[in-house]
Amino acid sequence: MTPALALGLSLAVGLAAWRARALTGDGAAAATLVGLAILWSTGWAGAAVLGAFFLPSTLVGRLGARRPGTSDARGERRDAIQVLANGAAAALGACAEPYAAGLGFWILTAALAAASADTWATGLGAYSRNDPRHLLSGARVPRGTSGGVSLVGTLGGLIGASLVAATAAAARGEPRLLFGGIAIGMAGMGLDSLLGAARQATFHCPACGMPSERRVHRCGARTQLVGGWRWLDNDAVNALATAGAGLAGALVWWSL
Repeated sequence: MTPALALGLSLAVGLAAWRARALTGDGAAAATLVGLAILWSTGWAGAAVLGAFFLPSTLVGRLGARRPGTSDARGERRDAIQVLANGAAAALGACAEPYAAGLGFWILTAALAAASADTWATGLGAYSRNDPRHLLSGARVPRGTSGGVSLVGTLGGLIGASLVAATAAAARGEPRLLFGGIAIGMAGMGLDSLLGAARQATFHCPACGMPSERRVHRCGARTQLVGGWRWLDNDAVNALATAGAGLAGALVWWSL
C-alpha cells in the first residue's frame, strides 16, 4: 500500500472514531500513526487484522464501561496513551515486514490478538454474574480489579483473540496464524492478568474511600498508593503484555 493511501485511510478512520466519541483528539492522532505504520508495512491484509481488533474491541469496551462497578475507568473514549499501549508494539513490529516477509505480520497478529483478548475479557467479564477471582489469591474481588479473572471474561478473551487470529489467517492464507495467534493472544492476556495481580499499582481515594488505578481519582482528589509499583499502571501493563506477545510472534515466525 502506498504511503499516501495508508495515511488517508488511517486518518479517515481516526477522524471517524473521534466523531463517534470512541477516541479523544490525541487518541485519534495516535491511532492515525499506528494505522499508517501497519497499513504501509503490511497492506490490505494488515488493515483487515487491525480492523478485526479495533472495531469489535471498541464496541465491547463501550459495553463493558457502561456496567456498574467499583472501577474508575477513564470512560468510553480512548486517549493516546491507551491507543499506544495497545497498538504500539503491533505498529513497530509490522514495520519489519518489508525486510523479512512474514515476520512483521506475525508480530502484528500476535500483539493485536493479545490486545483484543484483554479488551474482550474486560468488556464481557463485566457481565459475569459472579465477581471475578484474584489470579494469585483466588479470593473474590470487585469487578474491574486488576488481576481479577472470571470464566465469562476468559471466554470473552478467547473470542477476541480468535477474531484477530482468524482474520490474519484468512488474509494471508496461512492456517498457522490462526492457532498461533489464538495461543499467543491468550498467553498475552494471561501475562496482563499476572502483572495486574502481582505488581500493578493500586491506589485509594481518601475522599471517596474507593479503590482506584489512577493517581488522581475521577472525583478530582489525589489518590494514595497502597500496593504495587507506582510506575506500573494499567497502560504500562497493557504495553508490556502486547510487547511480550509480539516477541512471542517473532519467535514463532523464526522457528517456522
